Amino acid sequence: MTAAHALPSSAVARAEARGAVYRLAAAALGYPLAETQQAFADGRFHASLDEAWQLLAGEPWPRLAPSASLADLEVGYMATFVHGERGKPRVPLVANAYPDLLAGLSPGSYLLNVQAFYRHFGLTAALGDEGHTDEPDHLVAMLEFCALLCHLERRALAGDADPAPYRRAQRDFLARCLGPLLHAVREHYARQRDLGLDATLERLIQTLPDWADRQRLTLEAEVGPCPGPSDARPTPDTARQALWD
Repeated sequence: MTAAHALPSSAVARAEARGAVYRLAAAALGYPLAETQQAFADGRFHASLDEAWQLLAGEPWPRLAPSASLADLEVGYMATFVHGERGKPRVPLVANAYPDLLAGLSPGSYLLNVQAFYRHFGLTAALGDEGHTDEPDHLVAMLEFCALLCHLERRALAGDADPAPYRRAQRDFLARCLGPLLHAVREHYARQRDLGLDATLERLIQTLPDWADRQRLTLEAEVGPCPGPSDARPTPDTARQALWD
């Protein structure tokens, strides 16, 4: 391979690895499934995440003991992310549950801003999975959206197209939506005690915020800093415009 082709190949690998981390994190943090528990138990989840994590973070993903059963995985998940006092989760996975993330907007206006990102790429949030509804500002929906942006970036790189629009979209979404939510979830989880959360889920909650910050900084080095909210906040009025083209 010549030097001229080394950089694009590296960029493709990094885009693919970023997408893998987002995709695997979304699968792990979604409503517990038997397939998820089995992947934790037989090491498939660790093997897949470790490869991508090492490429991007320069360190291995630790091999963590899985929950003893699907029932144990469900109990810890429900106690952490679904149940709580007065019907509110102890650690919400939706951004509108954290007033500080709304930046003065009503929950409805905040949701419209999140949806503007999705609509620009022709997406709508999933209506539900295993009885659990994924709101547009749900952590799983945001992680899956970033995985899609990485797929589009990789496809552009592989096809000698311009990846910058997808990188700018990732940068802005990390800065305005996913990054703040990841930090809020970690801060709320740190206040809890003995909820029985699966070790892999706990590790994701603890490490993803800083990892996402590093990805945003890498993207800013490639396509420039994120504009201020007043400069380029996606709104219902701008949803059909070329926000990142």
